[in-house]
Amino acid sequence: MVHFDPKQRQQFARDGFLIVENVLTMDVIEQIRSMLDALQRDRANVRNVLAAAPRIRKSLRSSGVFELAEELLAGEPRLTRAILFDKKPGANWAVGWHQDVTVAVLRRLDVPGFAGWSVKEGITHVHPPVDVLQQMVTVRLHIDDCAGQNGPLQVLSASHLHGRLSDDGINQWSQRSAVTCVAAAGSAILMRPLLLHRSLPAKAPSHRRVLHLEFATAELPGGLEWNVA
Repeated sequence: MVHFDPKQRQQFARDGFLIVENVLTMDVIEQIRSMLDALQRDRANVRNVLAAAPRIRKSLRSSGVFELAEELLAGEPRLTRAILFDKKPGANWAVGWHQDVTVAVLRRLDVPGFAGWSVKEGITHVHPPVDVLQQMVTVRLHIDDCAGQNGPLQVLSASHLHGRLSDDGINQWSQRSAVTCVAAAGSAILMRPLLLHRSLPAKAPSHRRVLHLEFATAELPGGLEWNVA
């Protein structure tokens, strides 16, 4: 069982992120790598990765990955989105400073406070009210080592405490010092969706696979239902 001590909980509440080492054993990592090798082929990023490779879900469940979210959320967390991100030669991408303000739902219903509807690979997405995002946690599970030259996640501590930021607000925050989140294979970075984060191109492109798992506990209004990843 996963249990965070008071210091870890305080750090997560204050900073909006927490790095947890040795979540997966090397045996499980190798199993997941094998499944991803068969799935990826020439693709760097894969949406709905657990639907495409359902055996990965079993590996994550048995390894206590879901318990990481349970420890930090009030209520039973639902896994609503699962995406594979990779950086490798030919797919060495970058993402600027942003918050994760889109969630995956089962179908579109016009409910006040929900806007910016879109469909990505058959999954309906929407921008929910801030209080929904504040009841979510993302688990970024590293399948490969990610050192400073591999284009690691960078975050701006405590930015999640200020709600959904405007472009000007993001620009002001971007002037502050960032934390670079290096992580070994098997480690997890837990973060709040509203935490400002970015990822620069890798200086030495190679596999840098991350399973991006979004968990939510809020009950959605007006008949809206979470997507189940």
